[in-house]
Amino acid sequence: MADLYYTITSPGESKVTEKMSRFLGFALHAASAEEAREIIRDYQNRFHDARHVCWAYMIGPRRLEYQLNDNGEPSGTAGKPILGQINSFSLTDTVVIVVRYFGGIKLGTSGLIAAYREAAREAIEAAVVEERHEMSSIRVSFPYMAMNDVMKLAKQPGVEIAEQTFDNTCFITLSIRSDKAEELRGRLTSVSGVTETPDSVQ
Repeated sequence: MADLYYTITSPGESKVTEKMSRFLGFALHAASAEEAREIIRDYQNRFHDARHVCWAYMIGPRRLEYQLNDNGEPSGTAGKPILGQINSFSLTDTVVIVVRYFGGIKLGTSGLIAAYREAAREAIEAAVVEERHEMSSIRVSFPYMAMNDVMKLAKQPGVEIAEQTFDNTCFITLSIRSDKAEELRGRLTSVSGVTETPDSVQ
């Protein structure tokens, strides 16, 4: 389904050793790019003595916002394989960081790619991943006399009341899975006096 996505709900960690270099992987939830960058800064401070702190993140149910960083490693050898693992697991709202402590032996391009990929993969596998659905909001106004009909629809399974105001003119904002939103919208607006307000989010 188009609205279905996967995200990390409990972080995972990993440790990979390759030719005396240690790679520490961390997979965490991040609800926004700003939060992902805050997490990255925190890990950069925590592991300030490491040679490299490389990372990638993916944000949003539609997986359109992402960024990656090799942090001094040869281009494409760290951030890209980390992001590749995020994509392999179809994750979003996720940041994966791999910290490298250099062991004195160069790994070469292919060795680096393999090590960063493995550290990212093991960290993700150690995390708890949850299936989620993209949500839409529907806001409507209605006369008080339509209250019972509107509330019957609002109390259906899968529908959440996000906000409500009851007065001479009543307002209610409902949250529902995006793939079910059009059906609910149609049923609401078929009730006499119910009008959708422009605050509704597709």
